[in-house]
Amino acid sequence: MSTKPAIYAVIPAAGIGTRMQADRPKQYLTLAGKTILEHTLNALASHAAISEVIVALHPDDPYFTDLPVAGSPWLTTVTGGNERADSVLNALRALSDDSWALVHDAARPCLDHEDIDRLLTVTDRDDVAGGILATPVRDTMKRAHAGQATVAHTESRDDLWHALTPQLFPTGLLRQALTDGLAAGQPITDEASAMELAGFEVALIDANPANIKITRPADLPLAAFYLQQQT
Repeated sequence: MSTKPAIYAVIPAAGIGTRMQADRPKQYLTLAGKTILEHTLNALASHAAISEVIVALHPDDPYFTDLPVAGSPWLTTVTGGNERADSVLNALRALSDDSWALVHDAARPCLDHEDIDRLLTVTDRDDVAGGILATPVRDTMKRAHAGQATVAHTESRDDLWHALTPQLFPTGLLRQALTDGLAAGQPITDEASAMELAGFEVALIDANPANIKITRPADLPLAAFYLQQQT
């Protein structure tokens, strides 16, 4: 019987979240009695398949050490970078090539274990290099005129998906893809985009739409509702 590879959760948490118009980065706003980041960390650390959680923090982060989870044995921190890809790359440097990195947004606290289970099935597939949680586009999609808030045309939503996180890839492959993409000046918007640029196939795993990313104040009560449904 082959040994399952180790799974490490990676959370880039060095951003400042200006769209929330708050006095601190959005991951440190309180939601249902805990910070958003604590909910996210606990959702990952409580999954049996995840060996450790690596968090990439802003070098001047004054909040993290005050969190109750800060000294947890399952948690490691690294210094984040200017962009998401830099932060993820710094975290990957702490991991072995033969492990798998499950990269998740700090501001997605409503992740459930069933979605993680479905995503982990890609480790047994030979037709893809990894996979991401995603949801099919259901709304009508409009393309705007460049730099304007007016409709240029309607985009077909056929075969369009919203990319979510976690995104799961072999650590060594993802580290090299991110390194090469950044060196080439390519736009790296998520881990899958780096793997796509490197020529790898990426699986789309249909996910629970409750796995929202908190980016604006109006997202907070919705996330609170979803968290309440999980209990």
